[in-house]
Amino acid sequence: MTFDSLILEPAMIVALFSGLAATLLVIAVSWPYLQSNIMSARIRQITRGNVQTARSEQAKPGPAGATSLVRREPRKIFMDIVRSLDLVSEAENEETIRLLQRAGYRGRSPVITYLALRIISPLAVFCVALFYVFVVIKPDLPVPALVGFVILCSISAYYLPLVFLRNRITKRQTSIRRAWPNALDLLLICVESGMSSEASFRKVTQEIGLDSPALAEELSMTSAELAYLPDRRTAYENLATRTDIASVKSTIVGLIQSEKHGTSLGQALRVLSRESREGRMADAEQKAAALPPKLTVPMIIFFLPVLFAVILAPMIIQAMAS
Repeated sequence: MTFDSLILEPAMIVALFSGLAATLLVIAVSWPYLQSNIMSARIRQITRGNVQTARSEQAKPGPAGATSLVRREPRKIFMDIVRSLDLVSEAENEETIRLLQRAGYRGRSPVITYLALRIISPLAVFCVALFYVFVVIKPDLPVPALVGFVILCSISAYYLPLVFLRNRITKRQTSIRRAWPNALDLLLICVESGMSSEASFRKVTQEIGLDSPALAEELSMTSAELAYLPDRRTAYENLATRTDIASVKSTIVGLIQSEKHGTSLGQALRVLSRESREGRMADAEQKAAALPPKLTVPMIIFFLPVLFAVILAPMIIQAMAS
């Protein structure tokens, strides 16, 4: 029997595929026992990180990393630009400070950087657009039209830092909104186990970091404010102001009312957690209900022409052939 006839023989092909399938089956069954337990190693790493974080928080007042974030000095070039243009008073604007806080930037340095970038961005875009239009492209258009285009680009660049902040705020609020019901559940467990409000917020901060770093940062600030502010209501209201999320605001109102009237904090957190989860489910249902209208235009543009082509093409070909 030759080699070619051996390869073309059906029984041999069936035997080869059967052996390959058996080998793959053995590998698939034994694979969990061959690879290392990544989840256990990850849990041990997180546990060590939590222990180190707790030790650092005991050694330093306030949340980890918050001191360097707030006390960081602005760059000298940005500070010179703000001072030369007399924008120091604008750096104390509450609306600008609140906007940066919602984006996760705290302290004086982000405010100075934001104001300086709103001055630098139009100038930089003006120079780049001027060089690109008059040196690189050189379109056959009137000079006033080209100058107007360059000025329009510069004016648009003035709003680039604001657009960046709005985008960051949206992403940050989405992350906080998704993780907020889980944070309330953890807070409820901590409160019902006998922990104080400060210790509960600190524990939730350590556990919720993998789910939402933005929420962990906000809760860390809240736990620090609960430690040194004379009134807890102020710390809760600051959390609602920094996040600017409806579910967080409703939870803060419930916490304030619970402390004001002396009701059970655990019962209030249980009700608030259930309402938060129901609200998240309602948002998901609303997005699902809004999906068919959003798909109407793409279907009309992309699917219907192809469908018509598939249906009508044979008829047109037959008509042309006849």
